[in-house]
Amino acid sequence: MAGPERHWWAGLARGLRRRPRDFRASHRSFEAWFQSPLGQALLMDQKACVSTQVAELGGARQLHIGLSHRLPLAADTDFTQHILATPYWRPDLPPGVVVCDPDELPFPSDSVDLVILHHSADFSAWPHQVLRESVRVLRGGGQLLVLGFNPVSSWGLRRLISRQRQGPWGGRFILRSRMEDWLSLLDCSLEQRGSYFFRLPVQSEAFLERRSPLEYAGTQGLLPVGAYYCIRATKRVCSPIARRRAWRRAKVIPLPSPGTLGATRQCRESAAHGRRSDAS
Repeated sequence: MAGPERHWWAGLARGLRRRPRDFRASHRSFEAWFQSPLGQALLMDQKACVSTQVAELGGARQLHIGLSHRLPLAADTDFTQHILATPYWRPDLPPGVVVCDPDELPFPSDSVDLVILHHSADFSAWPHQVLRESVRVLRGGGQLLVLGFNPVSSWGLRRLISRQRQGPWGGRFILRSRMEDWLSLLDCSLEQRGSYFFRLPVQSEAFLERRSPLEYAGTQGLLPVGAYYCIRATKRVCSPIARRRAWRRAKVIPLPSPGTLGATRQCRESAAHGRRSDAS
């Protein structure tokens, strides 16, 4: 009996073991999902949230790290240059789009004034590295905006019970507290955070027009159970610590003062007289 039981438990463990996720396939399905009624409603809510967060910000460069160039969030901001980074090349890419992985950004350090992460950490095998790269390219005092799916919500519950990993259900759904801890470790100060979009994950236009019972409590900040969270952080400016100069003792030959000049000459004469007496 020991043999069959051991094989049964081994098969159960293999069934419960997580399979490696194909995040590249999730990228494409996520972009297609945004064309659905639920996806359009979520995207409109996120655009309004980002517009409120960056309304008073401005600078030279804005970097939007997303999953597709067809999902812009902040196109009308007061920044001189708008850069959009996507993980895939396509023949219809407009100017200003850079194809790169979010965990390996081809930008110099301290060169961007605003970085917007649109679910880039949710669909990456290395979400912490995505944050690290975003903070690296951000200048001191620059702003970082992170949008991620909230696992403590009806959307997180839908992801747990859903067998399909298409659209947002193929993402990581990282806890907001963990994301905040990572930002603190990367020398970022948290300015504002909150959860948004309290509609249930149902593909029905008629149902989306209704207000959810959780919407009032969520908008008042009583229950952080929105579909996604938005975190705004500032990169701290670290001033260099000045080194203490190593003081060296100067080799100074003391000069005789006028009061000691006669005494010094008298000492020399006494010493010379003593040497002559010893010689005789």
